[in-house]
Amino acid sequence: MAESQAPAAPGAPEKAGPNHGMRIFLIWIVLALVADLLIWFLWYPHLPPGRMTESARHQQFDIAVLGLAAAPVMLFVWTYFGYTLINWRHRDGDDDDGPPLFGHTGIQASWIAGTAVIVLAAFVFGTVELIVPDGAGAGEGPNPVWKPSGSNVLQVQVIGQQWQFTYRYPQFGGMESTQLLLPLNRPVAFHVTSLDVIHSFWAYQLGVKADANPGVDNVAYTTTRQLGGFTVRCSELCGIWHGAMFDSGQVVTPTTFLAWATRTQSIERRQGVLAALPPYALSYDPTVIPQLGQQVVKVAGITGANGYYYPPSDPVAP
Repeated sequence: MAESQAPAAPGAPEKAGPNHGMRIFLIWIVLALVADLLIWFLWYPHLPPGRMTESARHQQFDIAVLGLAAAPVMLFVWTYFGYTLINWRHRDGDDDDGPPLFGHTGIQASWIAGTAVIVLAAFVFGTVELIVPDGAGAGEGPNPVWKPSGSNVLQVQVIGQQWQFTYRYPQFGGMESTQLLLPLNRPVAFHVTSLDVIHSFWAYQLGVKADANPGVDNVAYTTTRQLGGFTVRCSELCGIWHGAMFDSGQVVTPTTFLAWATRTQSIERRQGVLAALPPYALSYDPTVIPQLGQQVVKVAGITGANGYYYPPSDPVAP
């Protein structure tokens, strides 16, 4: 007959169970470290909108930082959930209640302190990233609080009109073009406005997006850092041909840009386009646009709202 196990002596210490908290922490820290390394070295370099400008580069960096911060939180929830299912799932014959839980001052204080640090850090990070790249002008209005330093800022006015963007260069006689060319390594101030309805200027790879409101000068800054083409779209529903309101622009060398801008200004002056255009201003009265005549459309290729100024591909004005 097998010997029965002797009962534990009264007052004897119970056998300590596994340290579940340490197990969860070790599993989580390994997974979080691997995830953050993958995010930083594999995902971050390919994130949109790329690194064509300072604003785009900082937006890419911001997304990567948010990913680095979010991955450990998500993995902790998954780790705790998986560990709970494996170790504390209901088993047959075990109908006892779990141990009673009471307040824990250390955990409560740590939770409050941790969340306060995270919120304040996010506030500081967001404020710095809003100002440092190119000032605070990112389509928030006509008078940004912080502006990029230096006197070499290229002024480009973006004029939204159904259904095309045109661009004026006040530093080159106020000439207007359907082409958007920017020089490399130069800060740019976009002054975005509209002649008719609300549009939205979205130069995706530049990391620039600003609403085009009639009678409003909406400022956005950036600094070009890479040569190449970029896409321009209207991202505000503006009428029946809103979906066709897109084109492209280019970042070129300073020499190429200067030659293009000077040549375009000379052509428009010689053909009378500059004289026909309204004087450069931060916003325009749309009622004067139809009075410019068909010569402006023919020579400059400028199309827009109010009357017959529609692209040739649009057969009927609504």
